[in-house]
Amino acid sequence: MTSPTPDELPLLQIGFGRPGEAVNGTGGGCGDACGCGGADDGPDLDPLECGLDPDLAALLADAGLDPVQVEDIAHMAIEEDLDQGVDVTTVATIPEDAVATADFTAREAGTVAGLRIAEAVLSVVCTEEFEVERHVEDGDRVEAGQRLLSVRARTRDLLTGERSALNILCRLSGVATATRAWADVLQGTGAAVRDTRKTTPGLRALEKYAVRCGDGVNHRMSLSDAALIKDNHVIAAGGVAEAFKRVREEFPGVPIEVEVDRLDQIEPVLAEGADLILLDNFTPEQTAEAVALVAGRAKLESSGRLTLANARAYADTGVDYLAVGALTHSSPILDIGLDLRDEARGGAGGQERD
Repeated sequence: MTSPTPDELPLLQIGFGRPGEAVNGTGGGCGDACGCGGADDGPDLDPLECGLDPDLAALLADAGLDPVQVEDIAHMAIEEDLDQGVDVTTVATIPEDAVATADFTAREAGTVAGLRIAEAVLSVVCTEEFEVERHVEDGDRVEAGQRLLSVRARTRDLLTGERSALNILCRLSGVATATRAWADVLQGTGAAVRDTRKTTPGLRALEKYAVRCGDGVNHRMSLSDAALIKDNHVIAAGGVAEAFKRVREEFPGVPIEVEVDRLDQIEPVLAEGADLILLDNFTPEQTAEAVALVAGRAKLESSGRLTLANARAYADTGVDYLAVGALTHSSPILDIGLDLRDEARGGAGGQERD
């Protein structure tokens, strides 16, 4: 048996288009291997109709994710793992025509997120048979030992894509699980836990999606969505009110949030018309004073000093949001494994690889 060369690997070309945009033959996730024909279709090709399976692409879009971006991330994860070569262990030990069924199974209880993304990762590797059975949905609470997703494909493809799919699925499920813990503590208060831009470069959209799966709320996705005037902007502009005025003049239609660290800064910011005020490192007592002072004239967000232990105390003051950067920068993974079924004995078996 000869080993395939890198040129023979069945990976689609990474695209650069976005849903709804016209793309040329090198964009939209299409390449020579794509079933839609890629370059032959010219600039009118809809990226949702090629690359990923259309049904999977539609599910990703319905979840608020860009299917082409997900496909790009899937390719990058696989290409990083192969590093211009092949999965030498799998190629050497698994017959080329072998087919198997593998189960994604939770090793611990938590909230799952990223199942359709894991499908996308495997789908860019799988060249022939590829069938999925979905047992749960993103956002579901799961228990240890619970089967999440089953995939039937060439055994080589399953094992080559296993680690990349699990890396993303475990990471996103960990973010969703951590977020759900905060959401549970805040339940009934009227306050919501909100993420920040402290995300993994290149994975922001996925990590913020995981926050939504855990019943959290997304803050701005990028620097262009809204203005957030923080201490360094205040220093550079010469004051909170001055910084606010400059943003309002330059970008009149953009929502503005202003960070304050003292109660006496709130009234001037309100007078300027701030949409949201971030209370930085306030105690619960100070936060209650701020809520009374603002009296509904703007939304309020607490940031700093927040833990699960004191989250309820902050929420009970009447603040609208708790900003928790740890959701995306420090959440541990949720342990999920991929096991090949021992179909000769009619059951599940096998162990997770490194």
